Amino acid sequence: MDISYIINELGEEREKYFNAVAPPVIQTSNFVVNTVAELRDLFYDEYNGYIYTRGHNPTVDILRKKLAALDGAEDCLVFNSGSSAIYAAVMANVKTGDHIVSVNKPYFWAQKLFNDILPKFGVTTTYVDGTDVENFRKAIQSNTAVIYLESPNSWYYELQDLEAVAAIAKEKGILTICDNSYCTPLYQRPIALGIDIALQSATKYIGGHSDVVAGVLCGTTAMMRKIFDGEFCTAGNGISPFNAWLLLRGLRTLPIRLEKITRNTGKVLSFLKQHPQVESVIFTMDEDFPQLALAKKQMQGACGLLSFFIKTDSIHNIVRFCERLQHIHMAVSWGAYESLVIPGCAIVPEKKYDASKKEQRMVRLYVGQEEPEYIIADIAQALSRI
Repeated sequence: MDISYIINELGEEREKYFNAVAPPVIQTSNFVVNTVAELRDLFYDEYNGYIYTRGHNPTVDILRKKLAALDGAEDCLVFNSGSSAIYAAVMANVKTGDHIVSVNKPYFWAQKLFNDILPKFGVTTTYVDGTDVENFRKAIQSNTAVIYLESPNSWYYELQDLEAVAAIAKEKGILTICDNSYCTPLYQRPIALGIDIALQSATKYIGGHSDVVAGVLCGTTAMMRKIFDGEFCTAGNGISPFNAWLLLRGLRTLPIRLEKITRNTGKVLSFLKQHPQVESVIFTMDEDFPQLALAKKQMQGACGLLSFFIKTDSIHNIVRFCERLQHIHMAVSWGAYESLVIPGCAIVPEKKYDASKKEQRMVRLYVGQEEPEYIIADIAQALSRI
């Protein structure tokens, strides 16, 4: 299916809403039925109709169709945050006594789920270095129900061989979930590589304007219905119609935004790699990236996120750099217009800063859509002041 068709036409039955070019926001909580029989059918099968926006909504359904098609999936559910999507995907597929294999240091709220919430229900997690496929095989137990992946992750950008891990999981009858927030379906399609559920934070590139928080799950219709009938509706984690409309608007420009960000990132990467005050840079498509061959095999591109180390052991120099930036903002998340920075030292109390731990010296940079010279000049002046 052509990407232009998916973004601009799929799911948009314009004759139903006055031939408006833009999709409508069906901002309603409730839907009217005409017969008791119709109402009864919806009570027993809410997945296939409209009864209450907590479940399905026409604006959200337009978005679902587009996101599923982009991922090459049968179906999709859209949540009010990426963390709620993670929660639903995992909780729907584990029971008391089950075991999870997860990559090391996944997204904070995934780790919180594995470490603090699931143990209350007798579900345990083993973390592995996902750069070696055999680590997954070795960690599997007789009660392993889920393998949780994040490729690339959002600090060191470590990859997992998705096709190889999926093959191991299928051999053992284990469900696989992959967080694909870094790449979006335009640059990586986990389902085509054998992954069962593709997950992403739509807050980032899909929305693209720093004005909506959302999460996405894509997979088979049977799996999406299972999650819908359980965790999705029970927790009330669906996205609002207006926020769905914001994501539809974001999708219109997704390809061109990624192209711009990718070009910018290449120029910023080149600048950082030759700067005398920069020790090293981590970027998935860089010639020095240790998993470059795998990145080229399973990713169609990369953009935006990179990490680098300033030549200093002093927390004060790292802080000074971040606070002297004039145009690059210090903030979490990524994927929108504005360039952003996060220092790893912000994750620990200042008194516990340890320069021997590389993650505490790391500076994560999201390269946005400003002109590359504008971004580079800001980094240069901030580096010159430390």
